[in-house]
Formats: sequence, C-alpha cells, structure tokens
Amino acid sequence: MKGKIRVFARCRPFAGYERERGCQQCVAFLDETTLEVRGSRGPKQFIFDAAFPASVGQEEVFEDMKNLVRSAMDGFNVCVFAYGQTGSGKTFTMSGTPEMPGLTPRTIAEIFLLKEGLAGVADVTISCYFVELYLDNLRDLFYAVDNPRDTKPPKLDIKVDEKKMVYVKGVVTKPAASAEELSALFDAGNRMRKVGGTKMNAESSRSHSIFSVLLEVANRTTQKTSLGKLSLVDLAGSERADKTGAAAERLKEAQSINKSLSALGDVISALSTEEKFIPYRNNKLTQLMQDSLGGNAKTLMFVNISPADYNADETLTSLAYAARVKLITNNASKTQDSAEVARLKAIIKRMQAGEKVDLDSGGGGSDDGPGGETQPPASDNPPAADDGAAGG
Repeated sequence: MKGKIRVFARCRPFAGYERERGCQQCVAFLDETTLEVRGSRGPKQFIFDAAFPASVGQEEVFEDMKNLVRSAMDGFNVCVFAYGQTGSGKTFTMSGTPEMPGLTPRTIAEIFLLKEGLAGVADVTISCYFVELYLDNLRDLFYAVDNPRDTKPPKLDIKVDEKKMVYVKGVVTKPAASAEELSALFDAGNRMRKVGGTKMNAESSRSHSIFSVLLEVANRTTQKTSLGKLSLVDLAGSERADKTGAAAERLKEAQSINKSLSALGDVISALSTEEKFIPYRNNKLTQLMQDSLGGNAKTLMFVNISPADYNADETLTSLAYAARVKLITNNASKTQDSAEVARLKAIIKRMQAGEKVDLDSGGGGSDDGPGGETQPPASDNPPAADDGAAGG
C-alpha cells in the first residue's frame, strides 16, 4: 500500500496571554480541509486532509484517525505525531485531560475494543515501551518509573530490523492485559517526562516522547501471526527565546529541541523532493522516526497552531512544514509470519537473551548439540538485523 502521509491541522482556542495582549484572530477555516492565515505579507491558504477549528472537540478529532488503530491491529506500522510551536496544543491533542481525553487514551480504549472483537478468532498479545529524547539523550521512561533513584540507566540503541522497522535495543517493554493496565503504564511514564514552565506555556514539554504499542495477533484459523506497531509521538514545540523568556537550563533545552526539529525538517525536505540521500543519522529524533517518514508506516501528522496574530509567523512556518510532509510517500506493508516462523523467532529471541531452550518441548527440533547444549534452529528468517544507528 503506497500513499502520502495524511496531515491534519488543528487550531486551539486563544490562550490567556494572547487575550491579555489584545491579539486578533489571524486564522480562518474556509471548509473542512482548507484554512487561511493572514500574515504580514497578506493571506495564505493551505489545504490538508482535515482542518479542525478550535470548536471541534477531542472525540470528533479521534473519529478521523480511528481506522489507523485497526491498521496496527492488522499488522501495519502506524505512527501518529503532533508538531507545532510551543504552547500550540500538541500535548492536549495527544494526551488531553481526564475530562477531555486525547488521542492516546482513546486509542488505548479502541485497541482493547478491537481485541474483544477478535476473541475466539485470534490470540492478541499487547505490550509497550515509552521513551523520550531529552537534551539529545534517549531516556527509558519505564526504567525511570521502576528505578527512580538510578542516575545511570542502561544505554539504549536505536536499531532497524530486517523489515525496516525501528526498535530500541535495551528498552523496557511491559505487557498489558487490559485498557486500564495500558493506561496506567502510559500515565506512569508520562509523569516521568521532563516538563517546565515558559511565558507561553505553564507546563511545556521539554522533550520529544514516543509511546509505542506492540500488537501481536495470532490467527487461529490461518495460523498466521502479524505484528503491528502503533507509535504515538508528542514532539516538543519549536521555540523563540524572545517569546518564551527561556534562560539558563530552559534555553539549553530549547536549543536542543530546535536542533532536533531542524534535523527533522531536513529529512522532510529531502523526502519531499525525492533526494537520494536522506539524512536520518543527523539526529536521534530522525533515527527514531525513520520508519514513520519515508518508511513502511501509515503515518498521520497533526500540525497544531495558534489562532492569534501575535503567533502568525510561527503558524505560517508550521503549516509550510506540514505542507512538505504531505508530499512524502510511504510504502505501508504488513508484518506477518507463519506460525512456525513466529515460533522459531521467539526461540531465537530467548536464546539471544541467554535462556536455555528445550526444543523438544517447544514443538520441534532435537537437542543434538555437543554436551547436550541447545543449538539454534536453521531458519530462512534470521534474527533482526540493525543498521548500526547509535542511540542515547
């Protein structure tokens, strides 16, 4: 399945500081896909797959992305990410509030609703990992939850497997048997994220976060096993120090954020113009998103904007960035193995982790190695390869 990355634009309501400044509305929604921004050089129109004014609520926004959850359950690599200047509503779109849940909690509920629908037809195993990129370092948020006093966590490496899917070597992966468990894991990890206050946002995300849900579906009838990955990415916002008042540590964070977003912009530019060399390796953020941009994923981008003329320049920059993303074409493909291949891969994974495996009780093979030691089975599907991309 080949197709362009879908892009949704979403405008938040006026913020308190914008009202205090007497700001005027500079964004107009002409129809369900078109918006116009009045900047210093006159009005400019943008057309996306959907354009949501501030009056559109969380439930309606989720309805337009719900089918992607089913795609992940079907074995596709799916990525949903939010982009925009600091304070533009990205975290509200992705996480929301207890009263107005965002895309992530609604996605979690939908995953288990789909799992219930497969009861009796397939066995569904759900697990997840949660990382953030802070000051160019990759942090395992689940490890931080389990080891809050450990100042030297294990090193993480960003890898790419033989199916061109990104994974994080060394990351803590946790299983979830219910929507409540998965929600609790997300909330616990989210509380470990780096946040801080600026003049434009009382609780500004100071990192990029990636919450990835792994969905393994073993169909009892076809004996096929699919593995889908659904990544929900909350990017930190681009900043201008003169507006945010960033200084000292906040300024250092802002510089790191802007550097990674600039690298992401370079990748988007290269992909949209179909250049031969794509600079994924220039930043850990672009390495993490390698399979979501120009990869094998079904990807949806939310570009979040402010309605105020005070932020018109940043709004225009964000929308121009999103317009480039819309030009990128991805090759979405299912990840699916036969039951036997899936079993052999599981054995290899356990052996790589140092476990002893009894192949006879595992459903095949014989213990014919020297001294009774288990030998790895022959397979046309070798263990995951990586491209050597270094992580945090």
